[in-house]
Amino acid sequence: MKKKLVIAVTALNAIDSPGPGVAVIRAIRECPDFEARIIGLSYEALEPGLYMHELVDKSYQIPYPSAGTDSLLARLEYIHAEEQLELIIPNFDAELFNFIKLRDKLHTMGIRTFLPDLVQFESRDKLKLFDFGKKHGFLVPRDRVLHEFRELKKMEEELEYPVVVKGKFYDAVIANSYDQVEKAFLKILAKWGLPIILQDFVKGTEINIAVLGDGKGKAISIIPMRKLYITDKGKAWAGITLDDDRLVALARQFIASTQWRGGCELEVMLTDDGKPFIMEVNPRFPAWIYLTAAAGQNQPASLVKMAMGEPVAPFTHYEVGKIFIRYSWDLITDIAEFQKISGNGEL
Repeated sequence: MKKKLVIAVTALNAIDSPGPGVAVIRAIRECPDFEARIIGLSYEALEPGLYMHELVDKSYQIPYPSAGTDSLLARLEYIHAEEQLELIIPNFDAELFNFIKLRDKLHTMGIRTFLPDLVQFESRDKLKLFDFGKKHGFLVPRDRVLHEFRELKKMEEELEYPVVVKGKFYDAVIANSYDQVEKAFLKILAKWGLPIILQDFVKGTEINIAVLGDGKGKAISIIPMRKLYITDKGKAWAGITLDDDRLVALARQFIASTQWRGGCELEVMLTDDGKPFIMEVNPRFPAWIYLTAAAGQNQPASLVKMAMGEPVAPFTHYEVGKIFIRYSWDLITDIAEFQKISGNGEL
């Protein structure tokens, strides 16, 4: 008889800049080893995953990360009383700090997570990535962290173009002149606030690696992917799994060095002479994570098993040349459903 689990998942915004939630749920649903009741946790009433009833059994709104841990905990206590949650898989960068801080309290309630600790989480932060690379022997582009606009003005003559302008959570813009840098700075500032990061541009082939670590230095799964189609927001709209020992070795070294616990994504630029530069480390599953299940290494399902205390052996094989192609689909619902989630916070 299959084990039945109640699993809550965030990041249901399957839009042009999608969150990983829907892909995580799809992968979990495909695992034959357990049966899952999926609870969707949302921030907005128009997150498409809320209305995908074949994937999500029940949904609840939760407070924005800026509301802090007390508000989040109070809401989760209510949801837990209704649903008897056994596991929560958060998938947004901005919310992870709160969930990590609450890990022990959630565990006391009987709710498990499988997340990095605060030291691991903060060490790979964009603001510290260059120092992180030096410490662990990774190639990382040089960067400058700006805490106010006048710092940008002071370095106007020093900048070598192109340069990449990045927000502290999301967004990256390649700028080829000071005017473009300033425009990108102000745009990202308005959306994500300070600080802003200026990173040296590295020319090469953009690679993404989905990695799952056991928290003890062992990589359970590593799947490298090359983007075949990129949107104007820099998101992969199509991609293909690769066979490259250099990328697998880089990911394995990252997990061994950091003792990473849970899923993460390495954004890598592979130069023409074969040097892999780590551009970012995203501390959660990527939006294309369903490709890992399709390629034979179901990372979300493996995370569920490890979170529930089951031993999971490292994968040794995946299908090379497996392609994902994202597409748009008009999901039809009724105003009554929208009113339930926006008015009552539940659907």
